[in-house]
Formats: sequence, structure tokens, C-alpha cells
Amino acid sequence: MKIYNSLSKKIETFEPLHENIVNMYVCGPTVYNYIHIGNARPVIFFDVVRRYFEHIGYTVHFVSNFTDVDDKIIVKALEDEQSERDVAEKFIKAFYEDVARLGSSTRYLAPRVTEYMSAIIDYIDRLVQAGHAYVVEGDVYFRIAHAKGYGQLSGRKTEELESGSRIAINTRKEDPLDFTLWKKTEVGVTYPSPWGEGRPGWHTECVAMIEDIFGGEIDIHGGGVDLKFPHHENEMAQNEALHKRSLARYWMHNGHLDFGDKKMSKSEGNVILVKELGLDTMGFRLFTLGNHYRSPITYTDATLEHYVNEWKKIKRAYAQSFYALDLAEYLDESVQSFAEVDAISRRFMAAMDDDFNTPNAMTELQNLTKYANQCLRGKQDLDALLAAVRLFETFFAILGLNPDVERMSKATRNIYLAWTDARKNKQFEKADRLREQLVEKGIFA
Repeated sequence: MKIYNSLSKKIETFEPLHENIVNMYVCGPTVYNYIHIGNARPVIFFDVVRRYFEHIGYTVHFVSNFTDVDDKIIVKALEDEQSERDVAEKFIKAFYEDVARLGSSTRYLAPRVTEYMSAIIDYIDRLVQAGHAYVVEGDVYFRIAHAKGYGQLSGRKTEELESGSRIAINTRKEDPLDFTLWKKTEVGVTYPSPWGEGRPGWHTECVAMIEDIFGGEIDIHGGGVDLKFPHHENEMAQNEALHKRSLARYWMHNGHLDFGDKKMSKSEGNVILVKELGLDTMGFRLFTLGNHYRSPITYTDATLEHYVNEWKKIKRAYAQSFYALDLAEYLDESVQSFAEVDAISRRFMAAMDDDFNTPNAMTELQNLTKYANQCLRGKQDLDALLAAVRLFETFFAILGLNPDVERMSKATRNIYLAWTDARKNKQFEKADRLREQLVEKGIFA
């Protein structure tokens, strides 16, 4: 397997730290609002990464956090006249609902910052004791001068970083690039620390949780491309100063999802919430996977509609194949090998092995759809159709697509057989009535 490493900026052969195990951390949401479809891109992509690793035999330890203490949460709590905890709980629940709606698994470790506060404070204290951080009137800052190679992940050089652009000017800092590890404050929820009441800086939360959960270097650290700088860069700086080793062997970043000519963002107000997508979220999942994860995606209603229609074609071919086998009582037979099906499978897996090239993998899903339709038209026997159905199910499991198709009940089977008989005999009015019944039962969309 080959993976593009954002740190080396090269395609590299994947070699895990521990045989047959992948330790993987993906930065999760700050829970002060519902997620939009731009936020959904890493939710979908890294879910597929995990699914594929598991498919090829790895045990995957997948962690994605919740930032449940933050200035944005405090502002939202004041607006809604709720506690910060209530705001966080509301949007954590909503996040899980959206993740499930998108077809991604919710089966992973999801640490909350508030649960790891003692570990975060201890991490900061060790940085202070080692001289990598300093205290100014209750605030704690990381000394960027102690970060050798700072900027290597984002491709930025320290001398080119201007204090007035991404980094706020603060005369109390030794260097304008020094970033906050602990913020002394009396606003909102605070925690006791050796430096006074306050809250941790964002950049320390993830690196401290990674240390506490994994105890050392991990295989993959992932997130959106906007996290490269400053968040991931600052995580790396702290870890390497404290431990003199890498935080992650491979860094993976997905591209933006753009709305028109701008990145989709809550601050810009140009968002479509996941909960507003409607019923067919599998079409949206296909839309995100139809573009390589490192490339930006430009959202348009027409583009999404195209992928929704593609999913309908794929689902229809699978459903009709499944029902044909179900009616013939052939679903429990042993799967035989067919050259064309095997070739589609090999090309699909080769695409996934090539830096998770989901667009090429989806081409093979479409090829499988064409093959299944040929089988349905009578050009292959039931053995070939069964091989196609089982490969559909493998592809769906890897890509996280759910066609929501089940075996027919006896009553539904009788209606289906009557419908096919009416069509064959050109009894179109009867066929239409029977088809409506099958639509109600979910056999047809």
C-alpha cells in the first residue's frame, strides 16, 4: 500500500509501527454547532481509510476527539442561555447522528478534552519544566525557538511568518510565533492549574490525548488541510521538543470542500448542514469519494444531483440482482470465480492501495454495475450474478455505502412474481398497481 505523506510530500510505502496494527488519530469537531458538508469530508474519508485497513486484515485503533471546552462554546452557551456542558452534549449527540446519517461508523474512541484535562495540564507542565514553555502572568506559551524544523509540515519558514497575519501580536511573548498552551481567564468554565485558573490552548489538547491514549508515536495522524498550520505544526513542535521523536509516521490531509469560489465555513455563512441533506445521503457520500481526497471539491447542486443519480443506478442494479437471486433461492450458494468479476475486484483493490484512490475505485463499482445489468439481461447465469452481488457487498462495506436491501418476505415475493408476470404479459395497468405496492415495501425506489 502507498500513502501520500504530507510531511515528506511524497508517496510512501505504508509500513506500520506494529505488525498488523494501525494506530490512527483524526482531529474531531469543536462542538458548538451542527456540522456542515465541508466538515463531513474527513468524517467520510477517514472512515473509508479505516474500513479498507480492516478489510485487508489490520486491527485499527481509531481515535477522533471532541473539543468540548472552547471560546466558541462559551459564546454559544451565552447566546442560548445554557451551560457549556449542555451545549457540548447537544452537539456531540447531533454529531453522532450526522456521522451515522453519512454512513460512517460511530464505533471508535472519542475522547473529550474535559475528560483529559489532568493529562493536558501535566503535558504543559512538563514543557515548562523542560524549558520549552514559559509562564507570563498565568498564561503559558511554547517557545517556538525550541522547535527544530518548524514549518516542515505546512511548508512555511519561520522567517516568512508575519506576526500580524495568522498570529495575533502579543507583546508579552518572547517571540511573536510563540503559541498559547494555557490561557488564564475567568470567563466561562475554568480549571485549576499550577499557573492559575484557566483553559488549555487548542494545540496542546490533541497531542496530550495522543500521548495518553497511544503512549508513543502513531501510524497516521489525519485531518483537513486547513489543520496543517498552525494546529498540526504546533502539535509536532510540542511533541518533538518534549520527546525528541515523531508524533506520527504518516500525516494525511483531505482537501477543502468549496462552495462557489470560497471554502465552506460557518464564519462565512456559506454552509449546507449535513442534517439538511435530505434522505439520500449515500449520493453525497459518493460525491465526496468521487474526488481524490487530497483534491479540493467544488460543491454545486447539479454535481450532487449527478452523484445521487449514480447511486440510484448502482443501488438499482444491486437490488435487482439481489432480488433475482432471492427469488431463485440462490443467495446461499457458494460463490464461483469469474474472470471479469475478479478483474474488477483486482482493479478496485489496486486503486485503494494507491493512496486511497477512491475515484478509480468507484470506476470499478460502475463497471460492476454494468456487469450485473448484463447478467440480469440474461447474458450470464445465476452463478455469475451471485459473484457480482458478493463483490458489490465487499465494495459497499469498504466505501461505507448502504443500499438498504433485504430478503423478501413470502408475501412480497408473491407480489414481485405477479408483477414480473404482468409485465411479461403486457398487462401494464396491473403491473403499475403491483409496482406501487413494491415501492411501498421498499423494493423499488
